[in-house]
Amino acid sequence: MNNATEDKLKGNWNQMKGKIQQKWADLTDDDLKYEEGKETELLGRIQEITGETKESVKDFIDNL
Repeated sequence: MNNATEDKLKGNWNQMKGKIQQKWADLTDDDLKYEEGKETELLGRIQEITGETKESVKDFIDNL
């Protein structure tokens, strides 16, 4: 994962989580549980549930 995405995830996660859930309504709070150091797992969960590519998920987060 690139550092920009990691920095975004470590920043204001609750605000970002809301925007991610607006885009992909199928994601639950449990799906979006953030644990520092496990950013790649989080992106993998989002990718698996939404069917999006990892790149598109990272791009969405980077552009928040």
